[in-house]
Amino acid sequence: MVADRGYDGDAIAAEVRGLRARVVIPPVARRTKRRRYGKRLYKGRNGVERFRSKVTPGRRVATRFDKRDTCHRAFVQLASALAALRHP
Repeated sequence: MVADRGYDGDAIAAEVRGLRARVVIPPVARRTKRRRYGKRLYKGRNGVERFRSKVTPGRRVATRFDKRDTCHRAFVQLASALAALRHP
């Protein structure tokens, strides 16, 4: 799980580990015991967030108007294609 520093808590990290997932959350500056994290994996988060910001201006994607998962996924794919054509 890749998350922002705002989610740097022992309870959240323990829950993620309980799901057998890897915790990729950079520690906050005031933390006394530093936790190691994958810096390369965390850098990939930036690309995902930039892409998401290009797709979400459509209210339909942001508020999830579609009731079925397949319809929502199809519209996200369509919005993704349009965003890629707009911003090459």
